[in-house]
Amino acid sequence: MPRLNLLEETRFEKLPVKVYPDMLTASKTVAQRIATIIKQKTQKGENTILGLATGVTPIAVYNELVRLYREEGLSFKNVVTFNLDEYYPMSPDTLQSYNVFMYKHLFSHVDIDPENVHIPDGALKQDDITAFCLDYEKKITAYGGLDLQILGIGRTGHIGFNEPGSAPNSGTRLVSLDELTRSDAAYDFGGKANVPVKAITMGIGTIFKAREIILMAWNAKKAEIIKKAVEGEISADIPATYLQHSDHVEFVLDTDAASALTRFDTPWLVKDCVWDEQLIKKAVVWLAKTLNKPILKLTDDDYNNHGMAQLATEKGPVYNINIHIFNKLQHTITGWPGGKPNADDSQRPERAEPARKRAIVFSPHPDDDVISMGGTFIRLADQGHDVHVAYQTSGNTAVWDDDALRFVEFAIDFSRSQNLEDKKLEDIYRNMRGFLQAKQPNQRDPQEIETIKGLIRKGEAIAGARFVGLDDAHIHFQNLPFYDRRKVSREISYEDDILQTMALLQQVKPHQIYSAGDFADPHGTHKTCFDILHESLQRLGKTEEWVKDCWLWLYRGAWHEFETYEIEMCVPLSPKEVERKREAIFKHQSQKDRPVFPGDDAREFWVRAEDRTSETARIYNQLGLAEYEAMEAFVRFKLNDIL
Repeated sequence: MPRLNLLEETRFEKLPVKVYPDMLTASKTVAQRIATIIKQKTQKGENTILGLATGVTPIAVYNELVRLYREEGLSFKNVVTFNLDEYYPMSPDTLQSYNVFMYKHLFSHVDIDPENVHIPDGALKQDDITAFCLDYEKKITAYGGLDLQILGIGRTGHIGFNEPGSAPNSGTRLVSLDELTRSDAAYDFGGKANVPVKAITMGIGTIFKAREIILMAWNAKKAEIIKKAVEGEISADIPATYLQHSDHVEFVLDTDAASALTRFDTPWLVKDCVWDEQLIKKAVVWLAKTLNKPILKLTDDDYNNHGMAQLATEKGPVYNINIHIFNKLQHTITGWPGGKPNADDSQRPERAEPARKRAIVFSPHPDDDVISMGGTFIRLADQGHDVHVAYQTSGNTAVWDDDALRFVEFAIDFSRSQNLEDKKLEDIYRNMRGFLQAKQPNQRDPQEIETIKGLIRKGEAIAGARFVGLDDAHIHFQNLPFYDRRKVSREISYEDDILQTMALLQQVKPHQIYSAGDFADPHGTHKTCFDILHESLQRLGKTEEWVKDCWLWLYRGAWHEFETYEIEMCVPLSPKEVERKREAIFKHQSQKDRPVFPGDDAREFWVRAEDRTSETARIYNQLGLAEYEAMEAFVRFKLNDIL
């Protein structure tokens, strides 16, 4: 591509950005850059001084560096490292400490001298922190400064733990953590209440002294903050924007993290486009939302004044484009998610035949089915389809300790009321009380407690599925092993999870599959569950004919909906159906009011779900379509693409 065109395409971006197709490719590229610096400086007899980050983002980089050490002889004997930050207070041997993290993912696997490893000390007395921080800065300076600083980015825009409000010339210091940062760390600590409120961090001024700075970000969860950091104005509210001042910085992103940048999100604003069907739909919906106008009221001036003159010229007249996209959206709306029998299905999202379909809803946690697509679930059952539900994990992590005690106490009281002798149950109860009284943050429960918590969620899921209209033979509890294994290690095999899923699919032989399509967090349960299902279908597709006639529909959870232009099936719900969906969600009592891991949204799950579906309905209505109480949206994953 000519340089002029590239500059035009990236004109909204205020610092250099490289985008790679996936996280693994990008991580290997960064690791190779680090390796090159190490080799070049080693040849000169010099040390390499690296600034290192923690968290999920750099793990694949560290994995590749370990591989280069083991397989290609990359030596770390002349490498000196300084880590960005550490929680405070934090013992260096605590599971959540960054000291443990670095040795687990890098230092224990290479030949680095422990004397060359520097990590902020979270176990210091508070009176000693200032002196430690000054000494940390002096050590970096004594080594000649950092050759390369690796960064991630938090959703507040923090780099290191430099939260909003940090000064651009700040040095290593003790800081208070933003509430959103603490919410994002809640899972690792067994709840937000256990996350430290402070941390020791290198300052922005310290980071700026590095001769090279690479900021990495993966997945769509980071897309919004990346856009602000790359295209926004420099502001203390988003510390990463200070990097726009540096001549030695580069952002390394995967396609999902880069997706909100102007050149990818609204490319018609920066360049001529190849106008395929999906891009036209995206642009027209964007224009209608931007102007708050129904699609059929968009004019030539609207197109010309908002970067879409090329579309109007190539595909116009404009009114014809409007009608075409309006019809496309209208055809996504159906009250028959299983297909309408004896109807012309050429303009409908689902097939008319077979009239009675076998459908299976895969629910990563025991409540995702009713929270995410409860109205559609109910409608499929009401319309006579052969509907199954598969709860992929036990969800036992998300049950309060006192709820587990309460259920065992009930069992003991019931046994006593019926004159049943069960000393073993009372022994389990005493052991539970003793363990929970001494339990440490994020400490894994013994098997008995995990089982009890899993049974609590199982009972709630059965109640919800029965309310929808399923009999017990159509309710499947997979309890996939990865869920508990991953509490011990991320490096596990998923083979038995896949085989178990394949067996269930062979048993049901569905015409329709519904699966969670929340891929923003590639290390989350939803994404893992989809990957297991995806691999199962790939394998079955080689030998099973029914797979060729199976359609896979993706749904979203309680937080974020598909973009309007992405939606391929939208199921409207009446006020009564919204009420029935709410009652199904209420069967999950352990998740009501205040769940263990609520995220940074204080609303209850049923409120989030209703707000999301009512917002989808509002957007459709604003675009000029019929007004409904709520709408559940789906995107079809084309199985033929993987077979």
